[in-house]
Amino acid sequence: MTLVGLTAKNLLRNKVRTVLTVLGVAVAIVTFVLLRTVVAAWNGAADFAAKDRIFTRHKLSFVMSLPKRYYDDVRGAPGIRSATYATWFAGMDPNHDKEFFATIAVDTKTYFDVYDEILVPAADMQKWREDRSGAIVGDILAKKLGWTVGQRVTLDSGMYPTDPMRPWTFTIDGIYTTTAKSVDRSTFFLHWGYLNDALPPEMQNEIGWVVSRTTDARRTADTSSALDRLFSEREVQTLSQDERTFQTSFLATLSAILGAMDVVSIAIMGIMILVLGNTISMGVRERTSEYGVLRALGFLPSHIASFIFGEAVLIGAAGGGVGLAIAYPLVERGVGRWLEENMGSFFPYFRIDTKLAVGAVALAIGLGVAAAALPAFRASRLTVTDALRRVA
Repeated sequence: MTLVGLTAKNLLRNKVRTVLTVLGVAVAIVTFVLLRTVVAAWNGAADFAAKDRIFTRHKLSFVMSLPKRYYDDVRGAPGIRSATYATWFAGMDPNHDKEFFATIAVDTKTYFDVYDEILVPAADMQKWREDRSGAIVGDILAKKLGWTVGQRVTLDSGMYPTDPMRPWTFTIDGIYTTTAKSVDRSTFFLHWGYLNDALPPEMQNEIGWVVSRTTDARRTADTSSALDRLFSEREVQTLSQDERTFQTSFLATLSAILGAMDVVSIAIMGIMILVLGNTISMGVRERTSEYGVLRALGFLPSHIASFIFGEAVLIGAAGGGVGLAIAYPLVERGVGRWLEENMGSFFPYFRIDTKLAVGAVALAIGLGVAAAALPAFRASRLTVTDALRRVA
């Protein structure tokens, strides 16, 4: 019988307690991995941003509009190689009223040049540009709602009330895919001109924001500042930000939630070490007399400590492994898929990072060793006579 084999047999003496402890560690690992993946995916959305893309919006709020003529000024500004504009439509399919997806009215001539990571078949793109009531939708959105090319779709708008005599009806002319994670695959693109023509005169020729690409990504910050100076004396001032900063500004609104997730993650580690410590301490108390016999047979204090640390490592590794086995389908096929389909703008890629998976198992093992430190120290300090006096 080897030391490892003896350690394993000790764990199996009380199978119910060992299984419950492993499950407790597994639940803690699943929760920990889920929380850390949420934080990493949320922060990661900014990491995928294009370094040479600038968002120019109203200085006061993203929901306030800009005069359309600002687009021409941005396009002609020094350091800008291309630009486009868009407006939030806030559409919703009444047949799927619980499904959220982004609906954006865009300039058909320029939008997909600025966002060249969006791929649309050439024939579909040409058809869409000629069809004022046409739409281009993401492949994930189309699959989720069962939409196909050529299908007619009627949407309600949260910003532009639907006229019963003239509903917002679109023809799906194409389905796009992406080559980068900087754009989600669940957006509905419609013609800005189609929207603008349907609005009353006082609401026409307004846009939500301008997006531009710079000639030099290293000077994006300087170019952003120059754009804002261009409009500093106008009736509407602007705020221009690189795409990463623009994405990060949304994170700031939920900083308290992300901070709470960090606190909960730490609390989970505390719970895990308590669960492990309780199980290990109980096992040590039950086998105190046996440790005395082992000492009498010539085993050293380090051998006794190694038994206890070995049990902690095995429980931690088992709990971590079971936790990951549960976390992968739960996170990547359950929560992750839902977030990518419904909140792709903020969670374009929701997957468990390999480093996080390895770190979670290492954490479970490390906390097990930490929980075993005090029981192992006490057991190794026992003399033979003191150990044999105790009844397990």
